[in-house]
Amino acid sequence: METNTSTDTSTDTNGDAEGKPAAMARRALLSGAAALGLGGVAFSPTAAHATGAQSTSRGQADRFRGKAVLITGAASGIGRAAAKAFAGEGAHVGFCGRRAELGRQVEREIRDAGGEATYVQADVCVDTQVRGFVDRIASRYNGIDVAFNNAGISGGKQPHEMSVEEWDDVQATNARGMFLAIKYGIPHMLRAQRGTIICTSSSAAEQARPNGAAYTASKRAVQGIVKSAALAYGTKGIRINALLPGTTDTPFVRPPGIPDPDWEKYKQAWGPLNVDGLERMANAEEVARAVLGLASDDFPYMTGASITMDGGSTAGRKMIQPNGG
Repeated sequence: METNTSTDTSTDTNGDAEGKPAAMARRALLSGAAALGLGGVAFSPTAAHATGAQSTSRGQADRFRGKAVLITGAASGIGRAAAKAFAGEGAHVGFCGRRAELGRQVEREIRDAGGEATYVQADVCVDTQVRGFVDRIASRYNGIDVAFNNAGISGGKQPHEMSVEEWDDVQATNARGMFLAIKYGIPHMLRAQRGTIICTSSSAAEQARPNGAAYTASKRAVQGIVKSAALAYGTKGIRINALLPGTTDTPFVRPPGIPDPDWEKYKQAWGPLNVDGLERMANAEEVARAVLGLASDDFPYMTGASITMDGGSTAGRKMIQPNGG
């Protein structure tokens, strides 16, 4: 279903239906999709990488210039791609994750490319760590304009096989962690009377699997949190939406130790069996562009929504998933 990121991290398109920036965004997204290969054409990792690098068009390059963006779970996968994409459009990016080595690497990569980023080691399950992370970023960058609450983990076992501790870990990370990020981020937005929050749910929230009880429950919970929070803060100038990505090519779904050539063969076989629409996995850069689109000013009337981005998976039959995701 979704690929948030990995265990310490954790997931639209650009543009409104009207206006020149929106039209440019749609053209960029469509051209990227064409480069990746749709309608049964074999997935090309090289084309996907090239497309992902072209995250902005000329008219979008400064959409987030000087804005403070907070991301949970950005040491790898979708969170990492989003952090780089926001920084590439001028944002000051503060992000967290449990794996310090990977987090500092992402921070270095953004700074080496001329962007501004601050990594904070934090576990979204721990109340004091989430509060400390959010307050530190808000203090450093003078508030929070955008929050991408993305951290999450999987839990691929049938209910009778899952321990209570495993169940609680999934709920604590995916649902409680989402609540904590909103709880401590909202006060900063209330002071400014504006802000945008995107929360990573999953297409698994809409279509469960036999071994996905914990994961689906947690991602449905994210949707509930988003809907209620959108109602609570809409009149305060704060928009809150959920993004439901399908399976994305990140460490979240890739089996450990599988060689690159074998993984590419697996993906080419997997796509037609699972994604009736586009017949391939997404890549992290595609999902990141969707996050930036939702975070932009192109959707001023959208709040409390759950936006599915799964290549048509939930519209079709969906058969298997890597890692039971």
